[in-house]
Formats: sequence, structure tokens, C-alpha cells
Amino acid sequence: MRKFFTKQYLLLCALLMLTTVSFAQQTATITGKVVDENKQPLPGAVVTVKGTRNGAPVDVQGNFRLSGVPYGTVTLQATFIGYQTLDKTITVTGNASVEFYLLPGSQDLNEVVVIGYGTEKKKDLTGSIAVVTAKDFNTGDITTPEQLIQGKVAGVSIITNSGAPGAGSQILIRGGASVSGSNQPLIVIDGVPLSNDKIAGAANPLDMVNPNDIESFSILKDASAAAIYGNRASNGVILITTKKGKAGKPQVFFSTQLSVSKITKEAPTLTPSQFRTYIGQVATAPGDTLYTHQLGSANTDWQKEIYQTAVSNDNNISVSGTAGKLPYRVSIGYTDEDGVLKTSSLQRISGNLSLTPSLLDDHLKIDFNLLASQVDQRFANTGAIGSANNFNPTVPVYSGNNNFGGYFEILDPTAKDGLKNLAPLNPLGLLEEENNSSVVSRVIASLAVDYKLHFFPDLHVNVSYAHDGTDGGGFNYFPPYAATQAVGAVDAKGVTQHGSDSRYSSIVSNGTFDGHLSYAHDFKSIKSHVDAVAGYSTQDFSTIAYNYLTYFANGEVNPTSAFNYPYDLQQSDLTSVYARVNYAYDDKYLLTGTFRQDVSTRFAPGIRTGNFPSVAAAWVISNEEFLKGNTTLSNLKLRLEYGVTGNQDGIGNYEYLSDYSLSNNTAQYPFGNTFYQQYRPGGFYFGRTWEQTATANVGIDYGFMNGRISGSIDVYSRKTNHLLAQINEPAGTNFSTTIVANIGNMTDKGVEVGINAKIINSKDLSWNVGLNATLDRNKITNLTAVPNPNFPGIPQGGISGGIGTTIQIDQIGYPKNSFFTYQQVYGTNGKPLDGVFVDKNGDGVISSGDLSVNHGPDPQEYFGINSDLRVKQWNVGFSARASLGNYVYNNVASTTGFKNNFLSGLGVVENGSNNVLQTGFTGQNAGNEYLSDYFIQNASFFRMDNIHLGYNFGKVFKNTGDFRITANVQNVFIITNYTGVDPEVTNGIDNNLYPRPRTYVLGLNLTL
Repeated sequence: MRKFFTKQYLLLCALLMLTTVSFAQQTATITGKVVDENKQPLPGAVVTVKGTRNGAPVDVQGNFRLSGVPYGTVTLQATFIGYQTLDKTITVTGNASVEFYLLPGSQDLNEVVVIGYGTEKKKDLTGSIAVVTAKDFNTGDITTPEQLIQGKVAGVSIITNSGAPGAGSQILIRGGASVSGSNQPLIVIDGVPLSNDKIAGAANPLDMVNPNDIESFSILKDASAAAIYGNRASNGVILITTKKGKAGKPQVFFSTQLSVSKITKEAPTLTPSQFRTYIGQVATAPGDTLYTHQLGSANTDWQKEIYQTAVSNDNNISVSGTAGKLPYRVSIGYTDEDGVLKTSSLQRISGNLSLTPSLLDDHLKIDFNLLASQVDQRFANTGAIGSANNFNPTVPVYSGNNNFGGYFEILDPTAKDGLKNLAPLNPLGLLEEENNSSVVSRVIASLAVDYKLHFFPDLHVNVSYAHDGTDGGGFNYFPPYAATQAVGAVDAKGVTQHGSDSRYSSIVSNGTFDGHLSYAHDFKSIKSHVDAVAGYSTQDFSTIAYNYLTYFANGEVNPTSAFNYPYDLQQSDLTSVYARVNYAYDDKYLLTGTFRQDVSTRFAPGIRTGNFPSVAAAWVISNEEFLKGNTTLSNLKLRLEYGVTGNQDGIGNYEYLSDYSLSNNTAQYPFGNTFYQQYRPGGFYFGRTWEQTATANVGIDYGFMNGRISGSIDVYSRKTNHLLAQINEPAGTNFSTTIVANIGNMTDKGVEVGINAKIINSKDLSWNVGLNATLDRNKITNLTAVPNPNFPGIPQGGISGGIGTTIQIDQIGYPKNSFFTYQQVYGTNGKPLDGVFVDKNGDGVISSGDLSVNHGPDPQEYFGINSDLRVKQWNVGFSARASLGNYVYNNVASTTGFKNNFLSGLGVVENGSNNVLQTGFTGQNAGNEYLSDYFIQNASFFRMDNIHLGYNFGKVFKNTGDFRITANVQNVFIITNYTGVDPEVTNGIDNNLYPRPRTYVLGLNLTL
């Protein structure tokens, strides 16, 4: 009997176990919607089974479908950036439907912001940090990442260098902190600090990164936020985070766009009719028939000949989701862009892989990111732009014969090569008879491991390694019949050869190892929160530039291209320790302290170490009892910050030493009848040290109506010490006439204001507007080792016209790169008097003593505005910028707007600026007229950067296939009094800039 009951008991247990297993294996599908407080869908939100990796994204209609949910009691969690996370606990006995109504977080305060070596909730920030996410990016034909945030952030000025494909941008945060050093911010992609070293064959290192792979930008503007990056942070830090995989089933995103670009304005030169009339009026002296005989019957618009309507396309596809417990995202992109200047083009293929698994019950998190790209680019000869402004518009494009490739050129029968020496060359020939092409490959890879200790979960161990490697190179080929090759060169046999084939290449690499400990704990009994980071980092930089022989078109070696060394190797290392502590009491009082110590091999032993501390405090006033729960004033925070950052970019790797180099074959010394190459010492500056910038910042973050209106106001004061500036060396004191030394100080003071408003926020209608404004004042306070207020200054800003002529100066008491000019005298009719200037020092002679500072190229104030209006499935918006107080030197008018340019001393007629019709300038006193303040023009402007329109068709397949169509116009219009082509010039000197085109874009987006 006992055995019987034992068997029955065992059988019952087995049946219960089988039943339990069977029950445990039963799963259901949960569907539903995620909407906001106005029942508006929240596409991009994520619903997960809390405590698991099982999740599903929310589509454009707000729907989600979550499969594999086990029977029993589970907690579902809905999250969306800027909204409060919501948990719902349900009992699953079969398929069910659940709806989530999310409420906005006040001013997106719960949004997690990427900061140096970690993340922080926006509400806990003490520094001046701006965040721009994908939903707020600029749209349209965007080739490089920085264009995504142009005009979006107060205190950040982004100006594209030109309209060429892949052209980089000048990025200035609060005006830049250096004179001769770099003013570009440090850029960090997925934890990888990028090098500023030039890459052979790349117009812009950032054009190797596909903008479609970017999720967000965090801009660290003040020293307290940026000091954790130490010596490379004086000009601010931009942290770029790429897109990652999300929990749930695979999602496919596909986008394609077609764009058409055209120039908006030609340089204002004389038309063929005006040219004939003007030459006839001024060529009246005896012998001037030499010029009138060159007037032809053609009517050639040379600018139309060199520019084209450019057609481009951009295509991207990505897949993201979770494979088992492995979140992933993989993407491929292809861009094919033609430039508006003929022969310029860019093709880019890019790939991105992101893997973010979490193991050991989320104690071990791995983050692997890989960005890879290859860019094939052809660079147009931009000298053709100046030639198009100067070439005789009454002659044809083609000569009718095969000489010089069939292009019309200015001939001289007495010359050996048949060309008029120093005369301008056919603009179209300059483009078509040169092929400067490159291929550049880049890989940015990073692996980060975050281990949360099992026995001490508040402590994390973080280890990462990253590598940024670029291999770039190309060739520059001129055929033997090209006009530029007419003179030729003698080969080793003494025979004159023509044409040229030269090569260039470099390998740039940057490896980073980082290890740090992070600690975070809530001390609830004392209402305190503490988090801290302490770590060690090493970064090594290496650039190898290879030397090549140059060949003639027939394949023979040009003997003048012989080199002494096969390559040049440049290396430097940076070793750092850093720490940061954040303390919060009762969510009201916040305190942050950071410290970083850097050791750089760019400085001499013994003075390689730099220390960069910072401190910041914040008072969250809205959490005080008298404001807590107030929905009208929903957020109010006062911030106080101070910190010191450094700069080592813009100097050489070994300039603290006098390096010796072997002279080339054309610089040999004779001993008897034999010539020998010599080793020559180079200039050096042993005592150079860190350029250091101290910044104080006072800021207010505010929010009204539960975050519907939010923004910040910052007032800053920045002083740069040990300013890096290029100075002249006294004769006999060095092996170089100039050197970059620590010799001065400079200040920047400014105000930043930003405001974002959700003016309308309902289910079928929403309208969001963003505004930002920046005021910045720059002044150089010292430029000598021993302060000398009478120091005359350091000339800057080389221009066309004359030899070694400069138009700018760094002078004590004025902004950097201020214009340095003669004061033009005007007649009673308001016209400038030819060659007449104010004698400032009263000595009766117009000389350098009469030059004075006159305005500067940097704006005094700049603004950004953007708007997005959604009506049901339609949306329309725009983004625009304005700049006030920036001046530009019109170098095109100053070199070509004279009679002596049109009737050149070469005996050739040339075209030029139509400004000559207003001024009547002759150019008899050209040496001084180049420096006339008449050519300094107010270049303030308002530019409509982008207007966009979109329509969302919703589901185009069964329950899937979100389809959207968009249309954009970029560079829509500009309002300015500047008479040149474009008032937006990075250095303030307009000298035949590659024009920025107007671009029309049609885009299609499909989500499956």
C-alpha cells in the first residue's frame, strides 16, 4: 500500500510539473496604443515587458504589438523621450489590449543627456549643455553632420566653408578662444575623440560620417561642462551619439532623396555690352588701340560656362531590432553629389553597425559601434572662378583649332609656348584640363564594457578602446596640351616635357584607451544623491604623409620632384587622469566638481603637464515648497559655473626641438667642384606651454506651462591666457623668422538666450517654434611677453593684390582679425575720391602710420529661428538665421574694380567688378587702394536656410509600411546689403568663394 501511494504521489508530482511547464510555456500577444495627453500618437515610443528584453516600438499611428508575453502577472512599461515613463501591471490569460497615456515631463527634464564619460538627467545638469536630437535636425540635402544643427543652438556658429560637395564648416562655440591655435571644438563620436589632423584627399574629415546615422548632439559650451576633456576643450566639445538598436521585432527604414542645385547669384562683373562700352571710354590714350583691337563679337558669360545645374541623390537603408538578447542596428548609405562648379563631385558609401547586448542579468553591458565609409571625390580647380570674373567676355569659349585642348586662350606669337605670359587662362579649360581626384576610407570603431559589480551594484567598472583610422590618397593629372602646362619642364635628358601626374596619400590614425570607475547612490535618509567618475585615458595620434615622384604626361620622371625621404611621420601622445563628483540634496541643490590632468608630448619634458579644474553649482528653485507643483512656472534653475580648459591644437608635434632636415637638390653647397646637400636646423620654441581658457558662466533654465515653453539664458566671461600667436623672431635668435609662442591674453564676453515653445499641441494640430540669440564681444588684451599697450600688432589676413599684402591685424584693445585700413575720402557727390585717404598722423604722407582698425569679420550678434507646423498628416516648417555686425572685405572688387585691371599692364583687356562704373577708380595708387576701407562692407544678413513640406500617407501595406513624402528648398533667399556673391565668409575675406547653391529636394521615406 505504501509503495502504491508513493507511486501515485510521484505520478501526481510529475503531472503537476508537466502542467506547470505547459502553463509557463503559454504566451500571448499584447496590442494597444501609446498616446500623449491630447491622445496624439507618440511614434518612436517603446513598450517593454519590465525586467526583460522583450519590447516593441510604437508606429506612426501610435500602435504597438508585443508578442511572446508569458501568462501570469507582468508589468508593461511605456517610455518616450521627454515624457514620464508609465508602468501598467496586468494579468495575462490570453491576447489583450492596453492603452498608455503619457504625460510630458517638465521641459523634458527626465531626458538623459550624454556628457563627458557618462550620462546625466537633464534636470540634474549644472553646466551649460545644449542637446539637439534627431526630431529637431535640419532636413534636406545634408552631406556633413554639423549641418544638422546649423542655427539650432545659441552660442554655436556654423558656417559652411563653401558650396563645394562635402565642404567642411567653421564651427565656433562662443566665438573661439584662440588666435593662432585651433578654434574648432573637440568632436567626440560614440566616445571616440577625433583628431584634427588633415587627411589627404578629404575636403572635410566629417564628410566621412553619414548624417543619417546620428541620433543626437550634446554641445558642452562652458568650461565646467567641458573641463572633463581638459586640454582639447577650450573651444567647447560636441558629443555625437549614433543610432542604436531598440527592443522588439526588426524594423526596416528606407529613405531616398533627389536634389537639384543651382547658383543663386553671379559675381557682379561687366556684361559683354558694358565691357565694350567701358573699354571704349577708357582706352583713349595713344596706343590704346592695343586694347580695343582685342574686343570681339562674342557674348560669353564665363560664369554660366563654368557653373552647372547639379543633380544629386542620397539613399539609406537600416534594420534595427533584437536578435534573441542582442539589440542591433545595421545601416548602409550611398550619396552621389555633383557640385555646381563643373568637374566637382562626391560619392560616398557608408555603413554602420551597432551591437548593445546586456548579459549576466544586466550586470554586464557591451556597446560596440562601427562606422565605415569610403569617399570618392573630384576637386574642381577653383581658380576658374576668378578667371571667369576676369576673362574677356567678348571672345568665344573655343578657338576652333586643337591648340590647348581647343579652348580659346590669349596668345603671344613671340612667346616660346605661344601664350601671353601671366594673362588669365580660359576658365572652362582650367576645369576640364585638370583631374584632381581622391579616394579616402575611414573606420571609426569602439568597444565599451560596463560591468556592475555583483557584490557592490552601485559601482561600475568601465573599460573601452576605440580606433579612428583613415587611409586617403589621390592624384592630380594635367594633360600635355593643357594651357597650364604650356611652359613645360626639362627632363633628365634635357628635353622639354609637358603635362603632369602627381600623387599624394596619408594614413591618419588615432587610438584611445579609457578605463574608469563610476559610482552612484541615493542616500534617502539624508535626501542626497552622489555620483562620481574617476578614470585614466591614453590617446595616441599618428600621421604618415607619403612622398611621391611627379611624372610628365609621357611617364617620364620630373627631376625637380626628387625627395629625400619616402614619408614624413608625425606622432604625439596624450595621457590623462580625470575625476568628477556630482552631489544633489533634496533635488534642489546641486554641486559638481571636475578635475583633469593631461600630459602631452607636444610640449617639452618638464612642462608637459596641464591641470584643468572646474566647479559648478545649481539651485532648482522650482523644487522649493513655494513653487513645487506650480504648472505655470514649472521649472526654474539657477546655475553658477567656473572652470579652466586647455588647447594644444594648431601647433606642431616637435616644435620644442630644433629638428634638422636634409636640403633638396636645388639647395646644395659646393666644396670644390662637388655639390653637397646640407642638414638645416628648423625653428623651435622650447618654453611653449598650454593655452588656457578660464570661463565663468551664470545661467538660468526656465519652463512654463509644464514645459510647453522652455529655454535658458546664459551670461559668460572667458579669458584666454598664454595665448598662442605667431610672432616675428629677432634676427639671430632662432632658426626661423616666425614662431608660434605663448605671448598674450584675450577675452570674450557674451549673452545667450534660447526659447522653445509648443504653441499648439493637440491631436490634429501642433505648432512648435524655437528661437535663439547670441551676443559676443571679443577683445585682445595683450600680445607681448611683457605687457606693452603700444605694441603695433600682428598682421593677419593675406589678400590678392600686391605681394604679401594683409588686410587684418591682431591689435591690443580690438577683436581678433580686425580689418586694418586707410580711411577713404569722399567727394561732395558721395563718391569715393580716387586714391585719396585721410592723413591720420598728419605727416603729409599716406603711409602705414595712417592705417587704423576698422570693424571685424565676426558677428556681434547672431540668431536662429525654426518653426514646424503639423496639420493632421501634413507638416510644414522652416529654419532661418540672421547675423549682425559682421563685415567682409570684398577682395574681388578691390583687385578687379580698377581701370588698370581692365587695361592691364600686360597689354591685355580683362573683365572685372562692375563697381568700377560707380567709383571710376583707376588703380594709379593701387598699393594703397587695396587697403581702402571702401572695400570693407557691412555683411549683416538674414538667410532662410530651409523650407520643408511633408505628408504622411500612413500604412500603405497591411498593418505596416509607414510611408512619407517630403519636399525641401535650401538656401531659399538671403537679405543683405553686401554687394558680393555671399556675405557669409568664414575669414571675412571674399576672394572668389565657391558659391553656395539653392537646392531643391524631393524625399521618400518608408518604414516597415
